[in-house]
Amino acid sequence: MSISTSAAANALSNPAGNSTVAAGSKAPTASQAASATGSTALGQLTGNYSTFLKLLMTQLKNQDPSSPMDTNQFTTELVQFSSVEQQINTNSSLTQLIQLTQSGALLQSSSLVGHSVSIANSDMPVQNGAGHIQFTAAAPGAVAVSVYDSTGKHLGDNLVQATKGVNNWAWNATDANGTQQPDGAYKVVVQATDSAGITTSLPFNAIGLATGVTKNGTSLQLQLGKITTDFGNVQSVLN
Repeated sequence: MSISTSAAANALSNPAGNSTVAAGSKAPTASQAASATGSTALGQLTGNYSTFLKLLMTQLKNQDPSSPMDTNQFTTELVQFSSVEQQINTNSSLTQLIQLTQSGALLQSSSLVGHSVSIANSDMPVQNGAGHIQFTAAAPGAVAVSVYDSTGKHLGDNLVQATKGVNNWAWNATDANGTQQPDGAYKVVVQATDSAGITTSLPFNAIGLATGVTKNGTSLQLQLGKITTDFGNVQSVLN
């Protein structure tokens, strides 16, 4: 009697299985997807490992005594059995290593808290009644900086006489009527108009005080007041 070991082989060749996202649902981030895939793969591999053991023991119990399993076939199945076991142990060890690495990265990243940092972001953090951005102009001239609140309400336009190169702009968090706005995240649009009347949007970096570090799945994120951004968006530490 011979029982197939395809379950174990399938676990090794396609441990993650298939995954779909339902229509209208929010797709997971890359880090969350990777974490979920790793957990699912290990669960499937462990399940197939148990199935393999049951198949092998059933095969040994039910083989014909007068015609036992061929030694080479039995050895091959034991090798497959051992391979699955080693794969499970390796996955478990890698998971532990990743967790330790993430814990170390979290501690190291926390050293940024309390420092002023520059981030690539379309929102500007307003902290303690002030917001700051830094933009680069290709030529000297007038640059318009428009500010919007979280609902999209236009709070005002500010005209800046920019110089060629890096420019800094600070906002006192008041709208066009002089009303003080609360601390939070505000959308900023920076536009320059050349001598031909052509308007161009200028990229900018938002500047704020790092207030915390959070873990989202397998990635770390930096908090600047009400703004949370990936560490990959940090351009520089200013002080």
